[in-house]
Amino acid sequence: MDTWTRRKFLTTSGVTAGAALAAGATAYTVDRLLASGAAEPRARDAKILVLVTLYGGNDGLNTVVPASDPAYHDLRPDLAYREDEVLPLGEGLGLNPGMKGFKGLWDEGQLAVVRGVSYPRPDHSHFRSMSIWQTASPSGPVPTGWLGRWLDTAEEHDPLRAVSVGATLPPLLAGERTAGAAVQLGGARLTAPWQRVCGELARAQDGVHPLQARAAASLGDLRTVVDRFGNEEREGATGAPQDPDEPRDGAEGEDDGGGSAGSQGQLAAQLAVVSEAIRAGVPTRAYSVSLGGFDTHAAEKTTQTRLLGQLDEAVTGFLRQVRGENVVVAVYSEFGRRARANANQGTDHGTSGPVLVLGEPVRGGFHGDQPGLDHLRDDDLATTTDFRDVYATLLERVLDADPGRILDGHDRTLAFL
Repeated sequence: MDTWTRRKFLTTSGVTAGAALAAGATAYTVDRLLASGAAEPRARDAKILVLVTLYGGNDGLNTVVPASDPAYHDLRPDLAYREDEVLPLGEGLGLNPGMKGFKGLWDEGQLAVVRGVSYPRPDHSHFRSMSIWQTASPSGPVPTGWLGRWLDTAEEHDPLRAVSVGATLPPLLAGERTAGAAVQLGGARLTAPWQRVCGELARAQDGVHPLQARAAASLGDLRTVVDRFGNEEREGATGAPQDPDEPRDGAEGEDDGGGSAGSQGQLAAQLAVVSEAIRAGVPTRAYSVSLGGFDTHAAEKTTQTRLLGQLDEAVTGFLRQVRGENVVVAVYSEFGRRARANANQGTDHGTSGPVLVLGEPVRGGFHGDQPGLDHLRDDDLATTTDFRDVYATLLERVLDADPGRILDGHDRTLAFL
């Protein structure tokens, strides 16, 4: 089984690390990120977006479960949840039993379930689908991410307006003339020769092109990150893999549903950094974090419930820490899974799925229509909500931006904010 990881997407996407560096991407230490809160504190009324990417294609039907629908049980005789197993939301739907914290937020009106979300003419490829989600361009490849284009609209370049917590900058934060910053957690290693090379290349030189100078500076930051965090684990982490979504040694090939979540607790570690930054008044308006392992072609129930439990614990704990800070969390994956179970008690690549939006500013409840199980096409769910509607809402009502300017004229919004 070909394990799907974030690294594979990053290395095959249309936005390369070199292009992101040329656009101004910068590596930051956590300490340097936190110190920016004292130098340029964020406005107290500014909303903050935290985007959680679930790499691998999370099964939406076993996340927001139509447990009262007989067709659901017919399509998944052994993979379906019974009505008494799910956490009831109403309208015959319930949350996966591993998501008790999300159910509490639903009861408080702080969880919006946006149903049937995808893009026109869905593609079953991980790489193509994630590229579309990160660039918000379903019509064809583009070299910039949707949050990168938002960064481009600012009058002054500030990489701290958008921050990715992880080893690399995802394409969604790469713009045409600027890019966000990457803050790396533990587990990085640089050999002594590479440390010397990074040190030499990072030295300031007169007469070099500004983009070359910025790329050189980022190598210096990378060395600092490794020196500071290479042998450490931040709060919430229980391991230090080379990449948050790569399998640990010996993990690949185990019965984990065709994917690995990386280090258990890794999402909590990423969100711990975001929480520290928010409470320190850091000027960042958008954060990107991720959890992998959702490519559940086999043994899905065990794998997905475990992963959704990690998501639930990490996000609800994070929201408790940043209570009162105007934070909106949006959780998405590149596609849902097919409605019919396969022969391995898993599901194959599908189309639409739910986007979950959480936080105190959120108008909880259902948004968008639930795709019917009686109108499938090749066992795929219909798309009832355009993913750009979600992005337009986040841009307009969280990031104070004109969505049409960033989404190629698409400015239709939803009522979850």
